[in-house]
Amino acid sequence: MKPRTLWTPLLLVVALAPIAAFAAFAEENSAPEPLVLGSAIPMADAKLKAVDGKQIAVADLTGKKGTLVVFTCNACPWAKMWESRIALIGNAAQKRGIGVVAINANDPNVNSEDSYAEMVKRAKKLGLKFPYAMDGTSQVAVAYGATRTPEAFLFDASGKLVYHGTIDDNAKDAGAVKQPYLREAVDAVAAGKTVPIAETKSLGCGIKFRKA
Repeated sequence: MKPRTLWTPLLLVVALAPIAAFAAFAEENSAPEPLVLGSAIPMADAKLKAVDGKQIAVADLTGKKGTLVVFTCNACPWAKMWESRIALIGNAAQKRGIGVVAINANDPNVNSEDSYAEMVKRAKKLGLKFPYAMDGTSQVAVAYGATRTPEAFLFDASGKLVYHGTIDDNAKDAGAVKQPYLREAVDAVAAGKTVPIAETKSLGCGIKFRKA
């Protein structure tokens, strides 16, 4: 019985070590908590570098009727499929009294296509009439609970979150869209009405958060 008494605790420690290591990894790399509907704009005063070289904050961009924040990037195939629609929705929203900003929180060291220089090119190509800015620490994305590109957050005139989620129900084919979630949400906010569908599942690439 002695060998069993001596070795069993040691074997137990060895067996549990990978489990403990995995638990620590999962805790360290866990996804940020999602922003709850009705929440105020988080980190509204955080400075972000826009593609025109200026330092901006979401607080500087809020519109009289609402504010639209879209986390996106240059490299993700999903973001590329939706980027023209995001540009159209954002440009139109800005004309209707809704402040708009697109934010790239990806670490460009993971994919050089997400560099600031490429952001400048992408904004020009898409004809963005609203700022496209870099979240240099990824902390703004974390504060929103954003995990995907693209992922939209729409706030009403009082600054409360009224829509969170994806752009529409068909990334691949704009002509086959049956549920234009973000556009309908923007229409509602611009008209001072209740958003018909307040939350949808965000689809896209995982945000490549910068490491501290």
